[in-house]
Amino acid sequence: MKIAGHIVWHKLRRTPKFAMVLQLEPLHTCNLTCTGCGRIREYSTSLKDMMSLEDCLASAVECEAPMVSICGGEPLIYPKIEELVAGLREQKRIIYICTNAMFMRKKMRDYMAAHYSPKMEAKIAKLIADNLITEKDAETIRNADDKARTKITIKPSQWMYWNVHVDGLEFTHDLIVEREGVFKECVEAIKMAKILGYQVATNTTVYKETEVKELDEMFKYLSWLDVDGHTISPGYDYDAAKKDMVKRLGKQPEEFFLTRDMTRKKFAKIQEWGKNFTIFGTPVYQEFLAGKRELTCTAWAIPTRNVKGWKAPCYLMTDGHYAGYQKMLREVKWETYGVVNGVARDSRCENCMVHCGYDPSGALGTNYQSGDNWKNFKYNFGAKPKRYEAGHEVKAFNGVSIGKGHLAEAKAAIKSGGDCSSGDTTQRTELLAQIAKNKAS
Repeated sequence: MKIAGHIVWHKLRRTPKFAMVLQLEPLHTCNLTCTGCGRIREYSTSLKDMMSLEDCLASAVECEAPMVSICGGEPLIYPKIEELVAGLREQKRIIYICTNAMFMRKKMRDYMAAHYSPKMEAKIAKLIADNLITEKDAETIRNADDKARTKITIKPSQWMYWNVHVDGLEFTHDLIVEREGVFKECVEAIKMAKILGYQVATNTTVYKETEVKELDEMFKYLSWLDVDGHTISPGYDYDAAKKDMVKRLGKQPEEFFLTRDMTRKKFAKIQEWGKNFTIFGTPVYQEFLAGKRELTCTAWAIPTRNVKGWKAPCYLMTDGHYAGYQKMLREVKWETYGVVNGVARDSRCENCMVHCGYDPSGALGTNYQSGDNWKNFKYNFGAKPKRYEAGHEVKAFNGVSIGKGHLAEAKAAIKSGGDCSSGDTTQRTELLAQIAKNKAS
């Protein structure tokens, strides 16, 4: 309702360009090196830099977006993340915290310590029973000192979502994030969040080797976990990620990223997923992904603000950073980007069908005669899909949990090699590094 009202207000005022969602990157530091992510590579010289809390909050006011997606980097590394979330709530924004989930449970334990009362004991008992916190964690929560009790924390709210990065089931996800055990932590963080009353979304990027069947299984499993909704988008060969893939992994981008034709094949079932699971966005964008219609990119509707300024022209491509959102709107030659009638106006846009450029097009560039507005209204305000009750039957833990992680070969070789206490340590390190380098294949 909040976003719909924002769109209607600007349409009535005939505002030519306006922000719907702010992608706010307070820092680019991250604890993972996900294949396909260009952020820590593109901004490698400024990984220690951070936006001030005041700049972060002022950016949301400046572009007036009703929703702020806090991303990065890993936003839970940002020292003022709690204050940032609280400040955005005071501004009455919808908030997504886009996280790899590795620090989620810690942040939720902080919340429990700050707001502990005997009424929380039932939830503590459930968390212990499900091995999501330890008895020691529980005692720390119960006996927190004054500093912990008065700490600003990230509280459950109808206006805030944990937006957890999940790119498939265990083997695939751990492969893409380049670390074993991350999928397991994602699942445990999601379970803990739901017990404590948080809203949880997931975001998934689909690559060439991602199997459609696996995406089906992933959505079933996440539905069973009571995840509130999902965003899903195709991965394409933007410059920062493409260059890193060649240099660091020795892989060719076409082996990993999707072309436009590949995207349409991968997303042929997107409308079916939209009926069976809560896929956030518009059905118009889903039709676009499935190849049933064309849309024109509206990257200005989901602007990115980071340590360098307002990033243009979009979240993935960088042709400059601007001091202000309105300055960026005025000076960027938007007509030189995107794909129109199947023809790329910029060669870098040729394979892009990413949600941050085209999902707002589904809401803003709709065709009244084809009933797009009614479609969007019905999809977003109609009954939500029911929980997939058989989701627990999905073999989600198909990687390191059953000894089939992407480093299993290296670990087996090391184990069979005997003692590595002396010179063999170098051999061990080299073997692990070589396996890690080649794992994308």
